Amino acid sequence: MGVANSRPIGVGRIDYTNAWPLFHYVPDETEDYRIVRSVPSGLNRMLQQGELGVSAVSSFIYGMEPQRYVLLPGLSVGTVGPVRSILLFLKKPLKEVLRGKIAMTDTSATSVSLLKMILRLRYDGNPEYTVMKPDLGAMLKDNDAALLIGDSAIRASWESHGLEVMDLGREWKEWTGLGMTYAVVAARREAVENSRSEVLRIHEDLLASRRRSTANLEPLVQRAVASIGGTKAYWTEYFTGLQYDFGPELREGLELYYRYAHELGLVDGKAVLEFMNSQLSTGR
Repeated sequence: MGVANSRPIGVGRIDYTNAWPLFHYVPDETEDYRIVRSVPSGLNRMLQQGELGVSAVSSFIYGMEPQRYVLLPGLSVGTVGPVRSILLFLKKPLKEVLRGKIAMTDTSATSVSLLKMILRLRYDGNPEYTVMKPDLGAMLKDNDAALLIGDSAIRASWESHGLEVMDLGREWKEWTGLGMTYAVVAARREAVENSRSEVLRIHEDLLASRRRSTANLEPLVQRAVASIGGTKAYWTEYFTGLQYDFGPELREGLELYYRYAHELGLVDGKAVLEFMNSQLSTGR
């Protein structure tokens, strides 16, 4: 299966700020792995096709074919409440949008499915969806609302456009009482079988980056201000609101997300979270 069985193995990195803490201190290449950067949809495809052995991917992708992957413990991107970077911008009142037209970003399967769940199951909506590139002005030209994620959503939230904005993380928490996991780190089963030591090494390095990043957010905040804009206060609050350890609230929320995905026919079966049995003892 290509690089999934070779050394160094390919490891996918989500190229959004919300995933920075998982990768900030991970080297781009070692003798065990090499980092490949892309948006979630690109990494989803590469992991599915075997071009990567391990990747941070949209949670939805694991739920589609859980038999093909195992999850790396202690690693995810989630919130228990507002996420600030998965946003629905509404040009019309919600009651009209529920029967109207929505343009969705083409970059994340998890967010698209989450929006469908919230509008259908919480609000009994049945809008018409179309997929477009993440450009708020173009998306709203012929549609009643637009879904943006990642840094595109953040930048759009700073604009004075006068639109109502729905934060899907806040909606999920208010609706279910649980956290939401937007991205997981998954490994192809054959990569674990054939390149176990390499997979264990990237797992260890990701855990170390997560711990170091969350213990001191200042380097990430400074990088975000310099590369994207905004204020230190905004980015400090943004990173503080995110959770990366895949704790019980996030796991429970993701299991409910998968049940709803099955109920709506978005996935064939009911996904069960299965984690890699790691033999790490470094305590890093």
